Amino acid sequence: MKKPLLIAIILFLIPFSLFLLRATSQKQLDDLSPEIPCSENLIEKSDVLWVIPKFNNISIQDKEWCDYILSLNKTLGLHGVYHTYEEFQTPRSQDYLNEGITAFENCFHFKPEIFKPPQLKISKENKQLIKNSGLKLKTQANQLTHKVYHCSDTGKFSNRFIDWF
Repeated sequence: MKKPLLIAIILFLIPFSLFLLRATSQKQLDDLSPEIPCSENLIEKSDVLWVIPKFNNISIQDKEWCDYILSLNKTLGLHGVYHTYEEFQTPRSQDYLNEGITAFENCFHFKPEIFKPPQLKISKENKQLIKNSGLKLKTQANQLTHKVYHCSDTGKFSNRFIDWF
């Protein structure tokens, strides 16, 4: 096979394979909080919901909201603690992380098993903190291989584009 043809085939197969992977993987929704308006359609079509436990310094304590989210029978993950800009680029303590874990547990009555940092930014030290807490860290590879929507449609790509690709 000639080299230009091989390169063309590879350049076609990589995006096509990624497209198929994203089409068949679980859909995810970032930035779920009672403080952020979110389309019912986005919530319902997503398999994994990334919950912000203390958005705008307000904890997820609304029993009705917590019960509703639980009733959806989705996978729930911890998405930062306060979801501030590059929140986990700054060194954080176990107490800081526990604030988010506790708010999550108080709402859903179980400890989160997965964690995604806001803006997918996390320092090496905070990666270790997450690991030591027994949480499985999800970052760029997760975002690349899954359709990930945002409640406020503020991701790098619009929710409309995410639907298509």
